[in-house]
Amino acid sequence: MARKIASRQPKEAIPTIIGAGITEQHYFKHLQTLMGWKMKIRPRFFGSEDITAIEKRVETVIQEEGIAICVFDADVSAWNDAFKTKLEKFRNKYKNRQDVIICDSMPSIEYWFLIHYLDTNKHYPTSASVIRELNKFIANFCKNDTFLSSPTWVKEMISNDKIDLACKRAIQYETTDGSYSRIYKAIELLKK
Repeated sequence: MARKIASRQPKEAIPTIIGAGITEQHYFKHLQTLMGWKMKIRPRFFGSEDITAIEKRVETVIQEEGIAICVFDADVSAWNDAFKTKLEKFRNKYKNRQDVIICDSMPSIEYWFLIHYLDTNKHYPTSASVIRELNKFIANFCKNDTFLSSPTWVKEMISNDKIDLACKRAIQYETTDGSYSRIYKAIELLKK
């Protein structure tokens, strides 16, 4: 009689969010709860805009056979040549990998939030300039733990399919001059 050979189904890779700060961390935690999307959000994978630190976190996720979603602001590259060089090397290293999704925003993640409400790719030089515009749509938006920990702002942002609209706008403006956000790549992956 032939022996049965045990076969294992490959484990589904769960995306891990790697982010620069508390804004990204709270945003994705709220999406996880509100949308029911599967993702790992570990505090140790947040807290640095440094490309070298982000790359170390990416390598940890890859070694665990996961998918790394890197969410960070690219505004430093506009005025810091060393950061710009590191960023380009980082993008080139991972550009053909299916297990690394680079979701940078220029100048900041707040631009991603703004295009949920406003169809623009105006060049915003700083996150503060985006936040001033964003406050017209999300009253009292600010980057502190008290505000960000409440899911209300994200709940409003995803209502009435605004998240799909933001994805369309982000795709439209990705290769043009002005501000941009590639967070739509994370959203597309998490929706699957």
